[in-house]
Amino acid sequence: MLRTGTVLRSRYKIVQAIGQGGMGAVYEAQDAVLAGRTCAIKEVRLDADMTLEARRQAQEQFYREASVLARLDHPTLPKVSDYFSEADLDYLVMDYVPGRDLKDIMNEARRAGMFLDESDVLNWTAQLCDALIYLHSQDPAILHRDIKPSNIKLTPDGRIKLVDFGLVKVLADDDSNRTLTVVQGRGTAAFTPLEQYGGDTGGTDIRSDIYSLGATVYNLLTNQPPLDARRRFLNPSALQIPHAVNPEISSTTERAVLAALAMHPDQRPSSVAEFRAMLVPSGAVPSPAAYDPIASLHPAVVEGWPRAMRRNRGLIAAVAGLIALAIFVTIAVAPLEPPTATATPAPTPTAATR
Repeated sequence: MLRTGTVLRSRYKIVQAIGQGGMGAVYEAQDAVLAGRTCAIKEVRLDADMTLEARRQAQEQFYREASVLARLDHPTLPKVSDYFSEADLDYLVMDYVPGRDLKDIMNEARRAGMFLDESDVLNWTAQLCDALIYLHSQDPAILHRDIKPSNIKLTPDGRIKLVDFGLVKVLADDDSNRTLTVVQGRGTAAFTPLEQYGGDTGGTDIRSDIYSLGATVYNLLTNQPPLDARRRFLNPSALQIPHAVNPEISSTTERAVLAALAMHPDQRPSSVAEFRAMLVPSGAVPSPAAYDPIASLHPAVVEGWPRAMRRNRGLIAAVAGLIALAIFVTIAVAPLEPPTATATPAPTPTAATR
């Protein structure tokens, strides 16, 4: 780990570490050339057991693929502005993205006993679809292979950023003799399709990203990740349908998510555009339920009652009507009792009457 104050390339001053994994770390840094600019620096750590020749090839690959990433320009992707090697480590410099990741936001809702609003999740997913359509349309296509809530940030103005660009890989496409640029490594179990376990030369294509995106939507709507593909392979019926966990999920959303999570790539949507059309058939992306969804979700527990009452106002009105009818019937059929006669007390004898 780099210490606070370390300067890389005589330009980037490390402020703090903001993430760490087995293949490196991510740091917040200040740019000494562009005063006031905050950037994120991804450190790529190679396997210590690699031979010198393997390390040379890996570094050449890093420069080749980093140059591809630096040419990308999309509002949902952080801009890669620089890349270099120092002290046998490789570094990617990109825009620093403020905000919280979706895993953190989902966990906060779960702790409050709530689910994220479906309209919020669909809005975020539509933004992710735009980014993936852009990546997949590059020549050659760029795959991410590690889409998951912790790699997605929500900025204070409500925009989504797919943030974690790391060690990239090159895969040969046997059909066209082209290459596929693959961002990240083997992914995270719950969000990784079965074909991705074959390693870097497995049958990974754009439908692998579709699986990961479907798993991400499943996770965000149910507060739990889907069962991983290896266990589903052993027990095909083991995947719990989203509606069984969160009854508020619409049937349209559930169908799209389950299609994306199909075990065989041929059974998934063939493109992200097709998945998006299944998810939002009208083409009209829902507006977020709240303008500032990254604010603390605890007040939403108080606000949840009005929202629940609005959603179930028909049922509430019916119940109120039945109660009123029951009261009316009780009063109408109650038997009338005759008035009770008041006994007249006997006069008290006086001296005159004795």
